[in-house]
Amino acid sequence: MSIPTTQNYENHVKIDFGYHRVLFTIFLLTLIGAGVNLYRSIGDHQRLYSASLILVLVLTLIATALYARIFALKAQDRVIRLEENLRHSLLTGKPLDARLTMKQIAALRFASDGEFAELARTAAETGLEPKAIKQAIKHWKADHHRL
Repeated sequence: MSIPTTQNYENHVKIDFGYHRVLFTIFLLTLIGAGVNLYRSIGDHQRLYSASLILVLVLTLIATALYARIFALKAQDRVIRLEENLRHSLLTGKPLDARLTMKQIAALRFASDGEFAELARTAAETGLEPKAIKQAIKHWKADHHRL
């Protein structure tokens, strides 16, 4: 996957081909196969237990992958909140407004230092949506590390 030289609203979303495309296609096909296997096993008591077990294992594997992703994103959110709070403190001498949501703070991380503090104030006062925050940014500060 190549990283764009400049990042903006149109190209800032990152999709990891192996995780988002390949892995979840395999999960979907395996889930369908397990469901078909279970359906065909109805009435055949010798196969029903194995088919049920396979479906439960597939669902458990999918849930594990989703929870692993959610937990990693939560850890990244904590770091982003800390980084942006520190940046706001360095720029203004004050911490970020407590009214800002995590999604707003994550959107603000793309703002350059010159527009960050004002955009953070506006977002806190007006409840600006994360999409609107990103669209309001004139000088984009790239973040190539989060998926």
